[in-house]
Amino acid sequence: MIRIILILVLFTTTIAFSQERTFEKEVSKISKKIDKITKQQKDSLKQKIKLINNKLKENKITKEEALLQKSEAANYHAKQIEVKVSLQEYKLQELVQDKTNGKIASSEEDDSFSIRVFDNDFIVFEGKNKRKKKKKFNKRTTTQFVFALGVNNVLENNKFNSLNNSQYKFWQSHFYELGFTFKTRFSKEASKLYFKYGLSFLWNNLRAKNNQYHVVNNDITVLERHVKSLSESRLRHVQMTFPMHLEFDFSKNKKLSDDRIVDKTHNGIRFGVGGFFGFKLGTRQYLEFKNNESIRVEELQKGDFNMNTVNYGLSTYLAYEGIGLYAKYDLNPLFKDSNTRNISLGVRFDLN
Repeated sequence: MIRIILILVLFTTTIAFSQERTFEKEVSKISKKIDKITKQQKDSLKQKIKLINNKLKENKITKEEALLQKSEAANYHAKQIEVKVSLQEYKLQELVQDKTNGKIASSEEDDSFSIRVFDNDFIVFEGKNKRKKKKKFNKRTTTQFVFALGVNNVLENNKFNSLNNSQYKFWQSHFYELGFTFKTRFSKEASKLYFKYGLSFLWNNLRAKNNQYHVVNNDITVLERHVKSLSESRLRHVQMTFPMHLEFDFSKNKKLSDDRIVDKTHNGIRFGVGGFFGFKLGTRQYLEFKNNESIRVEELQKGDFNMNTVNYGLSTYLAYEGIGLYAKYDLNPLFKDSNTRNISLGVRFDLN
């Protein structure tokens, strides 16, 4: 479970922080490479000249030999610069051609670039961008990665006070939710009202009290005491759901220099109310106990346990920025021919 969460977070973070390849950025990279080439060759030439001067001071070579060696070194490194820089110039020509053919975009900034070779300026790009990237300040639909966790339990006959007599452990019964949502503004202009919808996977766990476990008795699922002392009695059901919420996002909008108002979502208080519908993907019961030889036994039971396949209900959340309180309640019974309904309370993270 933790491994899945880490992989999804890493994948989402990688997408969120990926950068767009633009003409100006690529020109800047080439400029830096040429600067690096010239600096390396210049530093190497300085070191060679220093060694030649030391030899001259120690009378190991004559002045004529020193001048000849300096000339040879200068010509060698000049040739190295010419060869290596010409390769970068070729890449630059390809880049300019791609820009002309519209294969690479321009950024919104008006920049000029210059490349210096020793003491002479070699201009590779200069001037203002005529193409302007379309501004996306006022996107009507945004996306979020959703992760929620908390406690899980049941209500009998839709009565909240039935939690006081619940046969399930409150703090030990957990739920986890992973999902992806879209958030669409109702109006074309900036507003506070949105429709939020998406896809989620839920892992709901119920841990029984008093050494009980779930038993299927014909068409009814009941809790009975186990003959062994159980160290674990957990019923887990996995769901795929489609949540839908009306969200009120009270984030303060931004006013641009041209007096346009644009959305600034997930920067303030948010309130969502709605529901969900979905399907149960599987149910398992986990039991742990010691047998007569004091050997720990882990028992896994697979089946539907008379659970309803289709599930639907209500959900709501109150959040500030990306973190909030979360509640959801199943309107259909957890088990067939019963009045037991699942309820979940927890914390929700919406990574915009």
